[in-house]
Amino acid sequence: MFSGLRSTAALLLVLCMGVFLAGCTAVNIGESRYTGSGIEVQITNSGEAAESYLQVTVYEIRDLRQQEAVTLNTTVMLGKGENVALVPGTLPPGTYKLYIYLIQNYERKSAAIRDIVVT
Repeated sequence: MFSGLRSTAALLLVLCMGVFLAGCTAVNIGESRYTGSGIEVQITNSGEAAESYLQVTVYEIRDLRQQEAVTLNTTVMLGKGENVALVPGTLPPGTYKLYIYLIQNYERKSAAIRDIVVT
């Protein structure tokens, strides 16, 4: 009696895991740096290639306060695996906090906050 119940429970567990893991893809935002012509953002895409929208809101840090400096954005085509996206824009020397958002199909897939220093 219990062996039938155990096998049914095991089957349900396997089905639930399959549904949960099906289509699970991750898009992760890695390190960011300023290049002089924009902000380079490392992005890891474990799913299929996809067109994405990358937005970086830049806050300047001065006197222990942060103030929004600029919002930069671009469209990027992410391939599967490691990608580097350049968000064009210029920043004067200073200390900044970057709020980075990656959007696919009108849905936020990943977000990160990074600190940079422009010299």
